Amino acid sequence: DSVYKSLAGVDVWDAERDALTWSGGTSIVAHPPCRAWGKFAMFAKPRDGESDLAVWAIDQIRAWGGVLEHPAQSRLWAAKGLPEPGTRDRWGGWTLPVFQHWWGHRAQKATRLYVCGCNPADIPPMPMRLGTADYVIGDSGRAANGTKRPEISKAEREQTPLEFAQWLVELARRCSIDNPQPAVGNTGT
Repeated sequence: DSVYKSLAGVDVWDAERDALTWSGGTSIVAHPPCRAWGKFAMFAKPRDGESDLAVWAIDQIRAWGGVLEHPAQSRLWAAKGLPEPGTRDRWGGWTLPVFQHWWGHRAQKATRLYVCGCNPADIPPMPMRLGTADYVIGDSGRAANGTKRPEISKAEREQTPLEFAQWLVELARRCSIDNPQPAVGNTGT
């Protein structure tokens, strides 16, 4: 039930279509499952091979261009040597930290984007909302300033705001690799 399925001109490869069978050829927006890489991965019960989807997505982005979206505290950055904000990796990839509430999420939802094939100066205009969101994810920030904010549901926690999805698609469309090489297996870090 991805919000991307509602966008015109977007070809969605999900679990049903088996994203691993995608043959490449265009830049992508990748949203691999994060529970195996998240802050509470030790409590997660990912399906067999689920954590490998994020590694595969990185390979595709490095080969064809695009953007990967993952939680701000994802362990994927350390495990795969993804660049910290302000630096680039050998593929020209870079990291952009954002808050999804800038695009309408009810919680702040701190997020990291790994981008290849687009310079920071060439990204689409970004909205920015100052202050904190009205809701929280889990207990994060629940009593940070002495007041309690309500928690969003698990389902809402996993949703991507339509405006953010549209922005990510536009970002991916601006990404291109000069000499694309099909990704074969794990290209490493």
